[in-house]
Amino acid sequence: MAKPVHLLKLCVGADSVEDLVEWYRTRPSAGERRHVTRMWPRRAADLMAGGSLYWVIKGVILCRQRILRLDEARGADGILRCGIVMDPEVIRTEAAARRPFQGWRYLEPADAPRDLPAGRVTDSALPQEMALALAEIGLR
Repeated sequence: MAKPVHLLKLCVGADSVEDLVEWYRTRPSAGERRHVTRMWPRRAADLMAGGSLYWVIKGVILCRQRILRLDEARGADGILRCGIVMDPEVIRTEAAARRPFQGWRYLEPADAPRDLPAGRVTDSALPQEMALALAEIGLR
């Protein structure tokens, strides 16, 4: 039986969750959001058992998107890749610092930051910039 697991991925080029949402808004995709990655996850069945893609923005996990399915995607170079199809909804999470890495990493549910209540953009009464700075140095 599949045990749920998540993916952790750097959100390159975005400085904030708003940047990610705006990037999606300016690229119509018939409601689907797809991220293509070079490697196919070995734990695909676990991802499909309720996994999400957690986005690391500027060294901090700030949001996630539920993974709907994994599609084969062949690049212009003919190489087969993995298309991670995600729910269009971007769900904000508690801030959790992460060191830089390449590709993606698995994230166990017990290690995943909690979702923020709907409508909240941060998990702190501190200004967002200060909360992010504290998270980046591991104090939040």
